[in-house]
Amino acid sequence: MSDPVLGLVSLLVAVVGVLTGFPMAFVFIFVALLFGFMAIGQQVFNLLTYQFFSLMTSVELAAIPLFLFMGYILDQSGLMDRMFRALQIMLGKYKGSLYVIVLATATLFAAATGIVGASVTVLGVMAAPMLIRSGYDTRLSAGVIAAGGTLGILIPPSVMLIVMGPLVGIPVSTLFAAAVIPGLMLSGVYLIYTVIRCQINPKLGPPIPYTGPPLTLLDKLRELCIGVIPITVVILSTLGLIVGGVTTPTDAAATGAFASLALTVLYRRLSWKALGIAVIRTMEVSAFIMFLIGAANFFGAVFARLGSGQLITEILTSLPVSPMIMLLLMLFLIFLLGGPLEWIPIVLVVVPILLPVAHSLDFDILWFSILIAVTLQTSWLTPPLALSSYFLKGVVPQWSMKDIYLGMIQFVGLQALVVLILIKFPILVHWLPQVTGLAD
Repeated sequence: MSDPVLGLVSLLVAVVGVLTGFPMAFVFIFVALLFGFMAIGQQVFNLLTYQFFSLMTSVELAAIPLFLFMGYILDQSGLMDRMFRALQIMLGKYKGSLYVIVLATATLFAAATGIVGASVTVLGVMAAPMLIRSGYDTRLSAGVIAAGGTLGILIPPSVMLIVMGPLVGIPVSTLFAAAVIPGLMLSGVYLIYTVIRCQINPKLGPPIPYTGPPLTLLDKLRELCIGVIPITVVILSTLGLIVGGVTTPTDAAATGAFASLALTVLYRRLSWKALGIAVIRTMEVSAFIMFLIGAANFFGAVFARLGSGQLITEILTSLPVSPMIMLLLMLFLIFLLGGPLEWIPIVLVVVPILLPVAHSLDFDILWFSILIAVTLQTSWLTPPLALSSYFLKGVVPQWSMKDIYLGMIQFVGLQALVVLILIKFPILVHWLPQVTGLAD
């Protein structure tokens, strides 16, 4: 058996290992060691050491624990609750208003944290009880919470984009700028979809008039400012600094972590328990992500050393199809893999395989990377894995998995629509990086 074919067999074995439920990091390391030793002997151990030590020296990846800490502090602070109530006071009297409030909150939370699990959990805790009491449709409610929560995987500061940047050879700050408009487009499409459906069928989302003490317009505006300003400050201290070219993503992550901690103290929401929970969760998730990145990088290095990536590139580029059809096929492959797999192995293993194909077809790599990122967002909503469904079920146990799945699937179609729009109009990806000078 030739080395390239041996590499393809190793990829198949790794996918099977992941699907059987074994920890992904250990699957990648074991398979890479086994097949690497068969092909290159003891050099595979040197390759393992090199890949992990290279990961430790990556400055950009240092942003991951800082952004995670920022998100978990905001999760523990209760500032999101205040913002949700402020939006409810302003918009409650309109049809489908709770859907609009959930999506607006999700968009702001995504721009402040980039953590999908925390977003879905917080939105479920805040919004689900009110959605249920108000008689909102269960399936649409579940879809709105799950889809809104997944915006954090795309809207900066996205952990996925931080991981993807070094792999595709594009600065993380440029990826962040390129992802802003597609992320807001997704949020806008979700919002338009829910509003239209509620206008057609008001039973899906009836109005919720404010029943508290009478408030003047000035009172409502004050409540809105108090609720939105803290999150706005965090966004400006992270995404604003990055897009403005003031700091690197790592520096901005440190600034955002400090800003979220300071705001939590100023609003008197910080406790030793909350701080401890945030620190422990940050360490756990950071260790998991970094170990998995190292393992996947090692597997990818062995895969490339065997020449399997080059073989796949030659096979794909030899197919008698147009470059656009090839692009759609690659994105469809990403979509299919997003069902059973998480985004991490897809980004770390599959994207490096497809990247040479994109280069050979002269695709713009920034545009191609954002298309992959938007497509990967479907992995959080597509069964059988659909991690958002498990986060949501955990905090809203009275909703059945069937209703949650059926609620999420309709938003997968909306994501596909946005992908097609971005394919047709690449300027939507390039405009902000060009305006801010980050495209150079």
